[in-house]
Amino acid sequence: MGFKKYYTLALCSMQNTLAYRLSFILNFVANFIGLVAMYCLWQAVYDGRSELSGFTWPMMQAYLLITFFVNSMLSYYSESGITNKILDGSVMMDLLRPLHFQKARLAESLGACVLEGILSLVLVSFMAIFTVGASLLHGGLASVLFLISLLSSILVKFGVVYVTALLCFWTTSGFGIIWMRMAITNLLSGALVPLAFFPSWLQTVAMLLPFQGIVNTPVTIGLGMAGTAESLQLIAIQWVWVVLLWLLGRWMWSWAVRQITIHGG
Repeated sequence: MGFKKYYTLALCSMQNTLAYRLSFILNFVANFIGLVAMYCLWQAVYDGRSELSGFTWPMMQAYLLITFFVNSMLSYYSESGITNKILDGSVMMDLLRPLHFQKARLAESLGACVLEGILSLVLVSFMAIFTVGASLLHGGLASVLFLISLLSSILVKFGVVYVTALLCFWTTSGFGIIWMRMAITNLLSGALVPLAFFPSWLQTVAMLLPFQGIVNTPVTIGLGMAGTAESLQLIAIQWVWVVLLWLLGRWMWSWAVRQITIHGG
């Protein structure tokens, strides 16, 4: 019974996404244009070069496709849904419902992810036609580990998005919070530039933070740059961050609710 109500929320989230399908599709088209721009940029960088920091051109093409797929999950459309709920005050209705706020937002995000995943796969497949030779996946076990890390990266990203969205309880605008989160995540996850291209000190800092679990981990496993033991270790680190971010989000929510009670008199 407890699971059913969150399953229903996930279905409602899918229906809401379809209700605003024009905005949803335009958001994806914008991301896809960004992918094409990044592809052309890296193609120019690799002109006359066979390898950069351990990445061949086929590996970089696969890197771009995976990055696009991961960034399309829990997109701006999903993220703004949480911040708007806080900023417009409709979060008060959630306090009256017999639902766990954090679990409910996770269910809604995963529901939207289903449609985001389907459309992302279509666009990635379309792009793959023009990236013949893209290097991805090495063997059955590597494919399974890659899929596990890909699904885990969505949960890591949800944790980051949820914690960031809760900051809106102490701000008057969610727009700046979202863009700050996106800038930091894109840089330190390796979405803009692979972490292998960073100076050693910045690479060390990035590996100590949860953001690398969003892009760098699934890419590293998907490109076969990590063995089985190392892949399992990277996935374990992802889940450590999933748990830590979940606990941090629960603590922030409890704190925020106490603040609401104080200001409400």
